[in-house]
Amino acid sequence: MPVQEKILIIKLSAFGDFILSLRSFQAIRAHHPNAHLSLLTRAPFVTLAQHSGLFDAIQTDESPRGLQITRWVRLWRWLTTNRFDRVYDLQRNDRSACYFYLSRLCGGPRAQWVGKVRGCSHRQIIPAGTVSLVTTREDQQLALVGIKNNPHPDMSFIQADLSAFQLPDRFAILVPGGAVHRPDKRWPVAQFIELAQQISRKMAVVVLGTAAEQQVCSRLARACAGVINLCGQTSLEQIAVLGQLACFAVGNDTGPMHMLSTNGCAVLVLYSKASNPQKIRPLGPCVRVHQVDDLSALGVQEVLNRIPFPVRDVP
Repeated sequence: MPVQEKILIIKLSAFGDFILSLRSFQAIRAHHPNAHLSLLTRAPFVTLAQHSGLFDAIQTDESPRGLQITRWVRLWRWLTTNRFDRVYDLQRNDRSACYFYLSRLCGGPRAQWVGKVRGCSHRQIIPAGTVSLVTTREDQQLALVGIKNNPHPDMSFIQADLSAFQLPDRFAILVPGGAVHRPDKRWPVAQFIELAQQISRKMAVVVLGTAAEQQVCSRLARACAGVINLCGQTSLEQIAVLGQLACFAVGNDTGPMHMLSTNGCAVLVLYSKASNPQKIRPLGPCVRVHQVDDLSALGVQEVLNRIPFPVRDVP
């Protein structure tokens, strides 16, 4: 009986990047249909990875730092005792490069490593100054071993119950939050309030965000009657199902926009000069991006003019 091939995918963060990599996960599984496929990732993405049905094992990354010897040793033992035949390093950063060198300690069998770190078996070399989408870089990376990626992931595995939210038939989604330490990536909440007031004349407005963005979402909900504030109440799977049902979504360059768009929602993503849509932008059949240097100068009417109508019976 042939020995089962053992494959590892490394994808640690961030939210949007993880969603964009779903298509690569599926392509790798299709290329290794009978392999034992493992994923090394961060805790927030474990449930979604489990629901995908792609992986035989999922390991939570403890992100060891400095002199956290116990964590480093646990990771080294996990990497070496599993004896992976091939590793797909979709993270491609300094941390995953450390994991490459860690896996080489003390000899033993060495896995093929598909990544960009010097010394790996299948090295992706990106010329300095190259600007390309995450998805393009992953396509090129997988092509090194003969894997052809699909343009969009199959999201049919995602199911979630929304009955507790008692949503109306027609609603739009606003995502006013974003990384707390990157305020320059956020359209001001005052403009989101005015936008919500305009949209609410035609349909209900649902606000999404993490618990850390509760202050922004609550302010919007207080200022606009009838807003359904789901901030901090939705799982990744519920966000995806909301994307199947919403008429459209408008939001900052933040993770939930990737989840909404990938599952078919028409989205408008607002960018400042602080981030580059040529490097990372949502996937999906109806995605629009609008970039200005300073989001505080972006007017509400300009955003309204760019909302991706007509979609899902929006008048």
